[in-house]
Amino acid sequence: MTLFADEVRKVAAQYPDPRSAIMPALRLAQESHGGWLPPEAFEEVADALGLTPAYCQAVASFYDMYHLSAVGRHMVEVCTNICCGLEGAQGVLEAFEQELGVRAGQTTEDGEITLRAVECLGGCGWPTIVAVDHRYRQGVRAQDVRGILEELRHG
Repeated sequence: MTLFADEVRKVAAQYPDPRSAIMPALRLAQESHGGWLPPEAFEEVADALGLTPAYCQAVASFYDMYHLSAVGRHMVEVCTNICCGLEGAQGVLEAFEQELGVRAGQTTEDGEITLRAVECLGGCGWPTIVAVDHRYRQGVRAQDVRGILEELRHG
């Protein structure tokens, strides 16, 4: 039994049905695989929970928080839902694309930053929402992008 399987089983023990632990198990797998879920991660989760790898992959493919391909060291996510869209999300996304030299869904050549457009970050009262390494920024405008990236690159 692996350390990962032990950890997943501890989490699963908190649920009446072990299958209910699939989301935290996928999160643990993603953390242990450098921020994304390669095919072997689905096998590890499936083995630990008594599921099939296909089921695990199906769950992961539904949610934005699971990454099915390699990602950069930093993640920048721009909410593109209706509230943010009405407050300039497209301009914010385009400013990130221009500054980074990549399109949404891509990672910079140096492997440092992945840019994503996401459906909703749950901050409809403070648009436009941008998550930088899972820390939310509210009221972001296109003119803020350069400063955000400077902070990210220089700590």
